[in-house]
Amino acid sequence: MKRFIFSIVSLFLTAVMGYSASVSFVGNSKPVITEKPATSTGLNDLFVLYNLNGVSVHYKASSSSNVTWYRFSNLGGGYAEVVPSIKQGDVYTLSNLEGDMGYIVEEGTNRYYFWIVDYSKHYFDIESVNISAEQDCDVTALNSVGYGDEIKYYTINGQAKNLDRGIKVVYNTLQWDDNASIYSQIEAVEEFSHLTETMRIPAPLCNTDVTIIGDRFLETWGEATSATSQFYTAIAVSAHTAANQTIRENDNEKKDEAALGGSAPVEIEFAAVCSDAVVFTEWQFATDAEFENITLRMNELVVSHVFREQGTTYVRFVASNDAGTCDYFSDTYEVFIGTSSIDCPNAFSPEASEGINDEWKVSYKSIISFECYIFNRWGIKVAEFNDPSQGWDGKHNGKYVPAGVYYYVIKAEGADGRHYDLKGDINIIKYKYSGASSTAPTE
Repeated sequence: MKRFIFSIVSLFLTAVMGYSASVSFVGNSKPVITEKPATSTGLNDLFVLYNLNGVSVHYKASSSSNVTWYRFSNLGGGYAEVVPSIKQGDVYTLSNLEGDMGYIVEEGTNRYYFWIVDYSKHYFDIESVNISAEQDCDVTALNSVGYGDEIKYYTINGQAKNLDRGIKVVYNTLQWDDNASIYSQIEAVEEFSHLTETMRIPAPLCNTDVTIIGDRFLETWGEATSATSQFYTAIAVSAHTAANQTIRENDNEKKDEAALGGSAPVEIEFAAVCSDAVVFTEWQFATDAEFENITLRMNELVVSHVFREQGTTYVRFVASNDAGTCDYFSDTYEVFIGTSSIDCPNAFSPEASEGINDEWKVSYKSIISFECYIFNRWGIKVAEFNDPSQGWDGKHNGKYVPAGVYYYVIKAEGADGRHYDLKGDINIIKYKYSGASSTAPTE
């Protein structure tokens, strides 16, 4: 026998794995479920039969070559043994099938390999499911009572493989909806290859019950069974956060390349939407990325803050459940405020060319306090403003002033604490004005 088995091994090694044969089952009470194993298994097909009572398998030959049947166990095809079949014309029938076995049909140089699963040996039955007392913030454990063992099959080399039973665990949870900007309740489904005493699913974000349904073979045959747990109170927490900065479109303000922040003052609204179990909420502002030095705490879900100091501020959202057993920490938002600067032009030309150098404005960055006064050569104030984005259009009392030299005085403070006391002259050139007078204009 051993010598015969060894010779069979050499035949298997030269098998035509691409060969496709046709087998059919007779006498089965439920439809046969056909699976396609990975090519690496050496199997052409895998068949799941409800039971094998009175079932036989037929093979129709495609040539005049002799047909031989073999059967192999978990030892693999190298230990296959010849099994007798009945020949009627070109049809070869194998009766008295054994489940959880592999079979080979050899016709000339062609061989067809398949495995038969006797489902009656692995019938799925779920009696109950309960939420385990041991829970954590990421995973919910379920205790199941029932039967749904691993269904194994073997490759022609005797390697064990697991046939996925597709057991479903169905429950509700929350999912973030970008379009509606809310958490929406959805039905979640986790699949398991077999039933175990303890099964784990991602922790639900809302109160829910949990149902185990199985398995996919019984579903196909219309006999799926299920069990539902008691109602579960969510402990896991999650949140969705966003930061929206108020954008200033000032043509004379220098911009820093930063995702958040830039030229102070910077106003940012931080908003959070939380899952059902969240009770405690807090926005934290810190001077360090580790949040060891928290300078500001705000408990509202939506907060607005104006950043006035140069440097980087780190902001995050923290949430927890009522018992404080589960926490959520958002990604950290980095808000960078650049150093300050003020540059003053010394000439402009009102009316000379509309939109081109027809207004005197400083170029600035991160200025949080600003006062500017403009005087003529007689010391009369012709303009003043306290917003660095503003400028002087060359008018005094609604009329353009004469061309010539004017003087500015600026007092300002930067986000970096720098104080500015600036003085200088402004030259008005290319001025379209008729009837200019050398006398001082009156206020």
